[in-house]
Amino acid sequence: MKKVLLIGQEPDTVDFSDPALPPGLDAAKIHAGIAAGMKQITEQGWSADLCLLRPDTTAKGMVEQKLAGAQYDCIVIGAGIRLPPKNLMLFEMLVNTVHASAPGAFIAFNTTPDDTGDAAARWIDND
Repeated sequence: MKKVLLIGQEPDTVDFSDPALPPGLDAAKIHAGIAAGMKQITEQGWSADLCLLRPDTTAKGMVEQKLAGAQYDCIVIGAGIRLPPKNLMLFEMLVNTVHASAPGAFIAFNTTPDDTGDAAARWIDND
C-alpha cells in the first residue's frame, strides 16, 4: 500500500491577513480542506498521515520525527507553507529536511488542501 504524508501549517497559526493567501480563508476552511484531501488519498487506496506544524523552530524536529517513524512514497507540502513569501525559510527547511530524511520519497505540492490527493497522484501514479 502506498503511503502519503501531508505536511501543512497548523491552521490556528496562519496569519489570514497575509495578502498571499486567498481572501476569506480561515482555519475552519483549512481544516475542511485537509479532511477532503486526506479523504482523496484514502479513496485512492493509499494510507495517509498528517503533520501539522507551527511556523517556528519546532517544525524541523516534528518533520524529522514523523519521517523517522514511517516510510512514505510521497510527501505533499501544503500551499499554506509554500506560498506566503514570509514562509520562504520554513519552506526551504522543509524541502531539505524531507530530501535528507526521506530520499526515496517523491515530493509534491498542492495548491489548496482540497487537491492534496491530486498532488500525490501526479507522482505515485507515475511511479
